[in-house]
Amino acid sequence: MRIRAMDRHNASMQHTPLTDSLGNPVTLRNAASAAALNDFVEGFIACEARAVNVLGAAHDTSAIVQASCAALHMFAESADAPSNARPFIDQALASAPQASEREQRFVAAVAAWVDGDLPRAIALHEEQARLHPRDLASLKLGQYHLFNRGDSPGMLRLALQALPAAADVPYLHGMLAFGWEQCHLLAQAEAAARHAVHLCRKEPWAHHALAHVMLTQGRIAEGSDFLASVSDTWTDLNSFMVTHNWWHQALFLLEQDRHADVLALYDQQVWGVVKEYTQDQINAVSLLARLELAGVNVGAARWADVADHLALRLSDHVLPFLDLQYLYGLARADRTEPALTLLRNIQAHAATRTEAHERTVWQQVCVPAAQGLLAHAQGDWATAAQQLGLALPRLIEIGGSHAQRDLFHQIWLDALQRNGQWAAVQNLLQPMVNAQPESVRLARQAGVVNGVLGLPALRTVEHA
Repeated sequence: MRIRAMDRHNASMQHTPLTDSLGNPVTLRNAASAAALNDFVEGFIACEARAVNVLGAAHDTSAIVQASCAALHMFAESADAPSNARPFIDQALASAPQASEREQRFVAAVAAWVDGDLPRAIALHEEQARLHPRDLASLKLGQYHLFNRGDSPGMLRLALQALPAAADVPYLHGMLAFGWEQCHLLAQAEAAARHAVHLCRKEPWAHHALAHVMLTQGRIAEGSDFLASVSDTWTDLNSFMVTHNWWHQALFLLEQDRHADVLALYDQQVWGVVKEYTQDQINAVSLLARLELAGVNVGAARWADVADHLALRLSDHVLPFLDLQYLYGLARADRTEPALTLLRNIQAHAATRTEAHERTVWQQVCVPAAQGLLAHAQGDWATAAQQLGLALPRLIEIGGSHAQRDLFHQIWLDALQRNGQWAAVQNLLQPMVNAQPESVRLARQAGVVNGVLGLPALRTVEHA
């Protein structure tokens, strides 16, 4: 009797429609996997570490579960990510005929990613947003790909597609906010971010978008105060989100010349959460480099610690944006041979690209940028100024945010200055000072340049 009752229970579960937490129907072999799948859906869009819980349901061969597991492996952004994801996406494809049309499209999009066909992946995510606008995990994944290709209008367009159907979800407004901000539509970005936080105070992606807005508008003290006011909610996040939001706080402090505080944030919050993860590594490289460009001695030990992890990435080539920072970090740590090896590997990888966007970005943007960054780290200011000058006008094509890519602009300015091109530096630097009247860092740098050029000393910004 007990067995027959259990059989009836299982049969009824098979016929009971299941949905994820956003209301999207799901097809599961094991109904108990629903909790783990929801952890992926909710955790992914909320930037929370529980997204990885879906790996605990990997015994369920359902297409949507397997594709979610594959996506998590791909987010490692490492050379072996596709091979680690392959068994899961193969199982997802095998199970796809039993899945819904929405789930089949998600599986196909992740499969395209694993295969390296990002144009197809993006097209599928765009189609999903039109047909199933509450599939916000698909939407956020599509935004991720578009971001990495420098297509900020595409990011915004994708999020707007979901707005009528998912306006109740705070995380959609965070995605909208970042799309607006990356399109330089700052008023709209701030409104979307504040609405997201109104709906859910713990919305770290909206905090991140608002930090971008305030940094761009020169609202340095306000930005720092805002991040401090919400940092208590940065709990149980994935390592990227928590370290990156603290990285943004460090940028505000850096503009105020609060160097000791920035170093403390680096040591306590930015570096050391998951040292093996790509995004944690580039946060570290970027912040150490910015500190050095501001005249701070960060110490060889900090660079060496990061470089130990970068040295394992000489053949990754997942994204040019990542490779460039690996290269600079290795060179700044005096790991000359690994840095040269990575440069040669970048050049060889660029020569083999067949997809049009990839070929252009790797060959025409990444290679000269890499040459310029290595030259700067080695003190060859003329080459650094020349090669970075070639790459910078098109740097958006390598992905990354405006704030992240600003590192390369700062390195170029430093190369120009050290190469004695003072007039060029003044013409580039003063508009930045005008746009950032609270920045002690920029005012100090402008004072040096104006002094060399014999220009009048201007009033410097007082510390807040």
